[in-house]
Amino acid sequence: MSGDTVSVIRPRTHEEAAVAVRACGARGAVARGGPDRALGDAARNAGGAVLDMTGLDRVHVVDAAEGVVLCDAGLGLHRLAELLLPLGWSVPAFPAARHVTVGGAIGADLHGFAQDATGSFSRHVVALELLTADGEVRAVRPDSELFGATAGGLGLTGVILTATIRLLPVETAYLTVGTERATGLDDLLARLAAPGTGRPHGYAAARIDLTARGAATGRAVLTRAGHTPRDAVPRARRHPLSPRPLQLLPSVGPLGSLVPAGIRYLATPRTHPGRLRHLSAFRHPLDTVPLGGRCYGRLGRVRYQFAVGHGQEEALHRIVRRIADRRCPSARAVLQRLGADGPGWLSGAVPGWSLALDLPVAPAGLAAFLDGLDEEVAAAGGRVGLARDSRLRPDLLTAMYPRTADFRALRARLDPRGVFTSDLARRLAL
Repeated sequence: MSGDTVSVIRPRTHEEAAVAVRACGARGAVARGGPDRALGDAARNAGGAVLDMTGLDRVHVVDAAEGVVLCDAGLGLHRLAELLLPLGWSVPAFPAARHVTVGGAIGADLHGFAQDATGSFSRHVVALELLTADGEVRAVRPDSELFGATAGGLGLTGVILTATIRLLPVETAYLTVGTERATGLDDLLARLAAPGTGRPHGYAAARIDLTARGAATGRAVLTRAGHTPRDAVPRARRHPLSPRPLQLLPSVGPLGSLVPAGIRYLATPRTHPGRLRHLSAFRHPLDTVPLGGRCYGRLGRVRYQFAVGHGQEEALHRIVRRIADRRCPSARAVLQRLGADGPGWLSGAVPGWSLALDLPVAPAGLAAFLDGLDEEVAAAGGRVGLARDSRLRPDLLTAMYPRTADFRALRARLDPRGVFTSDLARRLAL
């Protein structure tokens, strides 16, 4: 292999995965969850090998009484959710896009729109099996250093083979979804912090209108959703736990619409108490709009996601004002409140606030502008999410992630030859 050529290997057994790791060559290997849809470089490995883990996608054990599942790491979360729903259980977090595997959710320490209530995905992992660089398959528990490095570790400690996950109980496949308007960022933060928001294991996120400035800066449409109990589902809907396929229709998901945020804000009632929606019409909002990828022009988009802690609301205000004043044409700007921090050393979640933006690559000066935002996030003690990053400067990494040195030291002991690597690992010297 030479240049940017990548060897994609799709193992179907643990033994094949071990053979692929031993044969990966000088440029190493990284595991990923299927076709390359990543906006960052965490699952890319120019000149090396990439392990497509979707050939390992079996469910081994479901304990429907206790709400625990043991499954392969290559299993897609959307498939797992469809299997569990008729049994009255849900996966602990839903990604914005459905092509995320169990292993990918752990490697990125995924946090969905219910993170404030339920925490990030890795907090629900009871155990996992990890193929390390020496060819050994290790049983990893949440109280170990290896778990801390693997949760949110972006595949750099090894290949996750299986995971045992504790599930969340649900009575129906329906959500009660309500919307309301927040007139500015202070109003929005107060609404998101109100007691009971997003509980129990409900969802709360806001789509900010970045065209608004002045006193209206940060105005948004806030969407709240909670799992609907069985006695609140009309009898005409005979199968309250039946899954449905994802509907690829514009504006189906409340946070995935093609409607510009300003128009959406004005068209939304000040308060809508809630209506019944099937889970398939709510989760994975980035997949509900089939034309979404055409909104960003020929050069595509940059995903920019960061988190700042409670007490840093003024920093969040400054960042939102800077983005709005620059008139960045973001088709998606989603703010949510975060609860407990992630269990991983490189987990992006901190108790506070998370803002995710999709920005077209085309505007001149975007790279320098985002570098300035990185510095503001770091100065506020915040973190840029690494799972979708492709541009963070390495000098800011340790300021954002205090356990970076521990991560590097563990990697040096566990994988001295650098078998597991990626474009992100090389860029950030991980």
